[in-house]
Amino acid sequence: MLFVPQASQSSIYRGQNLRFCPRFLRQESIACGMGINMRILVVNDDGITSEGIKRLAQLAARFGEVWVVAPDDQCSAMSQKITVRGDMKVNRVDFPVPAVQAYSVSGTPADCVKVAFYHLMPERPDIVFSGINYGYNCGYDILYSGTVGAAMEALSAGIPAIAFSKEMNDIYDVVDEYILPITKELLDNMPATSEIWNVNFPGCTLDEVKGIIWDAKPAQMEYYSDHYIREDYEDGSFSLTAAGLPVTDAPENTDIRYVLDRYISIGKIKSHIIK
Repeated sequence: MLFVPQASQSSIYRGQNLRFCPRFLRQESIACGMGINMRILVVNDDGITSEGIKRLAQLAARFGEVWVVAPDDQCSAMSQKITVRGDMKVNRVDFPVPAVQAYSVSGTPADCVKVAFYHLMPERPDIVFSGINYGYNCGYDILYSGTVGAAMEALSAGIPAIAFSKEMNDIYDVVDEYILPITKELLDNMPATSEIWNVNFPGCTLDEVKGIIWDAKPAQMEYYSDHYIREDYEDGSFSLTAAGLPVTDAPENTDIRYVLDRYISIGKIKSHIIK
């Protein structure tokens, strides 16, 4: 179990939904409800060469056999889009994590899940890890997320999934310190067959992170507010360059508020179609 160290309890404990992971939990042997020697599929939407998927595959390797199947290019905001016409090329790739079989797919994150399940893996995985996304997946942005879309694609095939995301910067201190004990806890407490876990890490130092909020509810707003730069042309047409701007405030007791306040936010995303 994760808990609040007595020395730190007054400064970081805020309600029953918050627990704090002490650093030494990184060194514990892995023993979780789903067991060790699992078969894990790792996917993402940032592409096969992203830093996040390398770190997630390293984590997954501590739990068992790992397959990595990811888009060959950036596929953010694809949601659960799939390819229904045309070709998809699948290539085996060298991957910087030992003993991992890795493939790139010229398709969407959801395509990668389908390709892995039905054309690459000799047996279906026990679970799918999606991420680690470069950028939060909170609030309404969950609806657009290719990271979440891949996890939902797994769920639609009857395979449980966890989506991992972090702030859009290169500070992985909090991820490196807490992703293992958090994952162990999530595997011990997998939600209903219609739900996935959604985890968001702040990109800050260990001194700045305040703790973990469990059962975080999505904010009823976007984290990246719509912003377009318009250019008009002489023929009356115009172009729009998308440049979403991160918000600086959000309602209390929501996932966006928690990450802005430097908490790790963990919540469930439910599909009302999948039973």
